[in-house]
Amino acid sequence: MRLTRFTDLALRVLMRLAVADAELPTTREVAATMEVPYTHTAKVVARLQHLGLVEARRGRGGGLALTAAGRAARVGGVVRELEGAGDVVDCEGTTPCPLRGACVLRGALRRAQEAFFAALDPLTVDDLVAAPTGPLLLGISGGPPGRTASS
Repeated sequence: MRLTRFTDLALRVLMRLAVADAELPTTREVAATMEVPYTHTAKVVARLQHLGLVEARRGRGGGLALTAAGRAARVGGVVRELEGAGDVVDCEGTTPCPLRGACVLRGALRRAQEAFFAALDPLTVDDLVAAPTGPLLLGISGGPPGRTASS
C-alpha cells in the first residue's frame, strides 16, 4: 500500500495541530513547517474541516485547531476516509482486464488493503504525537524547546 500525498499531508497536519496546545497556527504556517505548497495544504485543511477533525478560526487571533474528534480519531478511519474505498488495482479501467471474471488476485488485494487499514485502527492522532514524535514536531514547528505535547 502507498498513501496518496494528500493523505500523507493530512496525517502530518493532524499531528502538527495535535502538538499546538494554545497556539493556533495558520494554514500558511503549517504549510511552511511541512515544506509543502500553501494551496495543497489549504485543500487538505478544508477536507479535514469537512470531516470535523479540524476547526479553522478566522480573524485576529485565529488559526487552526484540532477538534476533540480529531484528537481521538482513529488513524485507520482517517486513512480509509481520505483514500476512499477504491480497489488497489483498476480491473475495470478503460481497457478492462480479461481476467477480471475469474481473478483471485483482486480479492486478495482487497483483503490486504483492509489489513493495512486495520493495522492503523488501534492508533489515534494523539498516539501519533507521543514521545519521541511530539517533542520533535514542536522543535520543527517553532514551539519552545523542551515543551512536550502534553505540557
